[in-house]
Amino acid sequence: MRSTTTRVCLATAALLVFGGSARAGPMGFDGSQMAMGDFGPNWREAWVNHAYTPRDAVGIGGLSMRSDDGRKTRDVAEITYTRLMARWNLPHAQANAWLVVGAGGIRGNDYAGTRTLLAPGIQLDYETTRIYVAAFGRLYRADGLRHDYAAVRAGFSFYEAAYEETQPWLIVEARHMRGLSERVEITPMLRLIDKGYFVEAGLNTEKQARFNFMYIF
Repeated sequence: MRSTTTRVCLATAALLVFGGSARAGPMGFDGSQMAMGDFGPNWREAWVNHAYTPRDAVGIGGLSMRSDDGRKTRDVAEITYTRLMARWNLPHAQANAWLVVGAGGIRGNDYAGTRTLLAPGIQLDYETTRIYVAAFGRLYRADGLRHDYAAVRAGFSFYEAAYEETQPWLIVEARHMRGLSERVEITPMLRLIDKGYFVEAGLNTEKQARFNFMYIF
C-alpha cells in the first residue's frame, strides 16, 4: 500500500511540476524535497526546498545573473517560502496559482558590499497531459536595484506516456530581466520527463546553450 501511494504521489508531482521553475511548479508533494537548476551564460540558478505541508515549502537557493555584454554581474543567496495559493481541478486539466517569496543578500561588481534583497513573485500555470502554459513574475528589489523578472512558457508533449515511460515535450520560453538585459530571450527546449524528474536543453535565439533540471525525492 505504501509503495503504491508513493508511486501515485510521484506521478502526480511529475505531472504538475513544469518549469524553469523555478523556475517549474515550485514545490513537490507533502514531505518531499525538490532540487532544481537553470543554467545558461547569463543566468545560473540552483535551489532546493522541502514541502512541509501539501501547500507550503521552505528552501534555500543561489542565483547568478550577468548583463548581455558580460560587464555587470549580480550574485544572490536567499531563503525562500513557497505557497500554493489556489488549485483548480478541471476536466482532464489543472490550473495553479503559486506565491514565492525570497529574502537574502545580493552582491554586484559595480558596487561595494552586500545589499538586503526581497524577491516576491507569482506563477500561474495550466496543464493537461499534452499541453502546458505558464506565466511567471518576480521582483528582485534591493537598495538602488530593481531587477524585475518576467517569463512566459508554452509547450506540448509529443505523445501521452505511462508513469514508467519517458515523455518528451517541446517547450518555448520568453523571458526578460530588467536592468541587465535590453532584449527578450527566447529559448525553445526539449524536455524529457521520467517519474520524479525532468531535464531540459535548448539554444536561445542568440545561439546560447541552456540546461535545466528538476528532481523530486
